[in-house]
Amino acid sequence: MLPDDPSTTADSAAAPGPVGRTRPKPGERRLQILQMLATMLQEPKAERVTTAALAARLEVSEAALYRHFASKAQMFEGLIEFIEHSLFGLINQITAQEDDPLRQARAIVLMLLGFAERNPGMTRVLIGDALVNEHDRLQVRINQLLDRIEASLRQCFRGAVDRGLMPASEAPAGRADAALSYVIGRWVRFAKTGFKRVPGEDLEVQLRRLVA
Repeated sequence: MLPDDPSTTADSAAAPGPVGRTRPKPGERRLQILQMLATMLQEPKAERVTTAALAARLEVSEAALYRHFASKAQMFEGLIEFIEHSLFGLINQITAQEDDPLRQARAIVLMLLGFAERNPGMTRVLIGDALVNEHDRLQVRINQLLDRIEASLRQCFRGAVDRGLMPASEAPAGRADAALSYVIGRWVRFAKTGFKRVPGEDLEVQLRRLVA
């Protein structure tokens, strides 16, 4: 589900199954709205999710949605917050538990691909596909999130150069850009194939070139 602190483990970052029909306890409706939005986004033929369709799936009125979110943009911001907390919580775990900076970079790449595979609907948010025709600030926020991921990878590669694990001629910024571009490419292929080509497919050769 979309927990309050989703960054405990990689497995905990997966979104929930379908929303139940029981009457929610106070404060649970907001979470259910985000859960259903994520579920609708992961349907292979899903296009733009409307508040009318979202309300119908939840069997509530559109007015009920707006009691919890001022706009649909705020609903997407809720999903983006979940993604941010999940990914950077996991990145912090990786860097705390793994001393080798190249292994850190490898683990971060694997985590990013695994998160997408467990959360197809959120992959569409990460690549901006679900944000077309939505408020511009949402794409700005995703761009900022990707910049932070790239900065984390850049720090790993800089550490590898500093410790003599990579030649001094290597450019940490270029390596980080290549690794993130690879991840985004895998995310896009996953979404554009209707979630059939999983992000973690045939990784070993590519990873040896990216993070070795």
